[in-house]
Amino acid sequence: MRPLRCAVLDDFQNAATAFADWSPLGDRVDVVTYDEHFATQDALVAAIADADVVVTLRERVPFPAALLNRLPRLKLLIASGMRNSVIDYAAARANGVTVCGTESSGTPPVELTWALLLGLARGIVQENDALRAGGRWQSTVGADLHGRRLGLLGLGRIGGKVAAVGLAFGMEVTAWSQNLTEERAAEVGVTLARTKEDLLASSDFVSIHLALSDRTRNLLGARELALLKPTAYLVNTSRAAIVDQDALLTVLREGRIAGAGLDVFDTEPLPTDHPLRTAPRLLATPHLGYVSRANYERYYGQAVEAIGAWLSGAPIRVLS
Repeated sequence: MRPLRCAVLDDFQNAATAFADWSPLGDRVDVVTYDEHFATQDALVAAIADADVVVTLRERVPFPAALLNRLPRLKLLIASGMRNSVIDYAAARANGVTVCGTESSGTPPVELTWALLLGLARGIVQENDALRAGGRWQSTVGADLHGRRLGLLGLGRIGGKVAAVGLAFGMEVTAWSQNLTEERAAEVGVTLARTKEDLLASSDFVSIHLALSDRTRNLLGARELALLKPTAYLVNTSRAAIVDQDALLTVLREGRIAGAGLDVFDTEPLPTDHPLRTAPRLLATPHLGYVSRANYERYYGQAVEAIGAWLSGAPIRVLS
């Protein structure tokens, strides 16, 4: 019998084989990694049509029924993380595809959130670029964190950790979400904002930590962004669709907020001609929130374990 073929998608850093030991699978599985994103479904199908197993990174590649129907050999789909909104689970079941997930740490997104926030507040990129280019010595004046208000949209697993760092900096931290209670806010040591509008209007820094749903899609549109102070900063390491991208571009271009830090985008990878690539007052990273050594070891190490368990008929973390 031929070995099973395992395709690892979007392995941009060639990390799948560097951070996990695939040898327990022996000669039963051939692993093929792809370090570039397939821009079209046709290109993806051409690459993985003969794959029995696919490992997909986070929610970057949708697996709708139309795609799953074109992958007759696929039997096991492994997603990094235990929640994936872009897989059609009913279509997977209909095609005989088992979908499973891996654990994912919430710590790396917390750390990147603060990297973006601090980078914005202290003009790190501008000052570094000027220093390395032999340019002007000091051109920005940093925004203080101590004593300023951090407004969090979402106070769950990640938002709660972001709040703890803000409190350690001596910030006044407030939070709001549609289901947030006084008890949860008190547990974390923050103040519950009366309304979303109050939080936006009163905060010096706003950071988003909500799951994308019908209720949170376009939660911040032109009306909400207009409430932000002209000295305020907005950070989004959650999901791009929570913020109206056109409205955000407008307030950045018109200088109606001090700046924004983004790690998530409406299209990923971001097209080379996308207007966000040249937007002023923007500090952006290519969706690095989950990208850390420990998380990659977890993702790919548990993918190997899942394949081994699936081959032996042992239980695996099935998603549905």
